[in-house]
Parts: sequence; structure tokens; C-alpha cells
Amino acid sequence: MESQTLQAEVRAERGKGPARRLRVQGKLPAVLYGPGVEPTPLTVDPKELSHHLQGAFRRNTLFKLAFGGKEELAMVRDVVVEPVTRELIHADFLRVTADSEVVVEVPIRTTGRAVGQVKGGAVNVTRRSVPVRCKPTQIIAEIVMDITEVDLNGTIAVKDIALPEGLSITLKPELTLVAVVEDKKAARAAAKEAKEEAKGAKK
Repeated sequence: MESQTLQAEVRAERGKGPARRLRVQGKLPAVLYGPGVEPTPLTVDPKELSHHLQGAFRRNTLFKLAFGGKEELAMVRDVVVEPVTRELIHADFLRVTADSEVVVEVPIRTTGRAVGQVKGGAVNVTRRSVPVRCKPTQIIAEIVMDITEVDLNGTIAVKDIALPEGLSITLKPELTLVAVVEDKKAARAAAKEAKEEAKGAKK
């Protein structure tokens, strides 16, 4: 994943009053912290940040914060959102390095129609995302699981997920992520339909 450059400015004042005035001026108060850097109060463009956070990588976007004549790699670790307007109020950036490892939540997406579904089963996805450990530049947007070959009562576990080299899921290998189980409601409906058809055939 390539980093996204985000222009920032060091802000001198802190507190609710100055932060409110900055937001009126169209600036978003933010803080950069993490290993090797003193907590630094910043401002960024809220529209630009929001645009990046709505991209493919969302909160896992890697930023190159440019301020004070230097650049720092960072990731958003927390944002405060106004509950009614959903506008950004504050953002926390964590400084990272290209060689350090981070743990991020990566979304899961299934594709295909499982063999078990054809037999009347239902797909049960137990998690919508998984924690992945990797270097910031190795972060992937999503994990796609092809469930086509999963039969009735079959499963896909963490250990079955093939990831690029350098990435690992931090959950137990045996943990089930997807299961194709008997759809009892559909089975009951099919049984009732078959029973009614049998009665009609006798008449």
C-alpha cells in the first residue's frame, strides 16, 4: 500500500476554545504521537482526511504527514465524530515506521456460491474482519474468501486463509470464520412442501 500525503500544520494553542475556533476556520485539530516523537498538536484539512478514510483502506490508510519541513509516517488511531452531522471533530495519528509491525482490522468478503448452499444450507460468517499483523506498507484492503467448494457442514478456519508473505492473522488457527450449516427453516419448508405434494398425489 502506498502512503497518502496529508498536509498538516503545528498548532500552538490547545483546549476546547482554540479547537472550536480552528473548526470554524475549516481546520481539524489533531495530535501525532507514538514511538520516537513527542506528542505534537496539529491541524489537517477535514475534507481531505475524510476523503482518504472513505477509500479502499479506510481507517487502515497509511499517511505521510507533512509539517514543519518534515514528513512522518502515521496511521489514524482514533477519530471523534459529531453525532448529528457526522463531521470530524478531532483525529489522533499514531507515528509508525516502514519497518515496524502494526496490527490492523482487515475486512473479510466472501465470493462464490457454496456447494452446501446448493444443497439447502446457509452460509454463516462468524467475523466481518480479522486482526492482521504486518508492516504498514504491506496492509491489504480486504481478505477475499472463495466459498464455492465449502460443502454442507463445512467450514473455513483461520489456518485456511492464504495471505501474502509477511502477513499473519493474530487469531487462533482453528477459529472458524465461515461455516455452511443446515438451514432448518428452509428444510422445514421443503419437508412441508414435499408432504403436501405427496398428499396431492394420493388423491
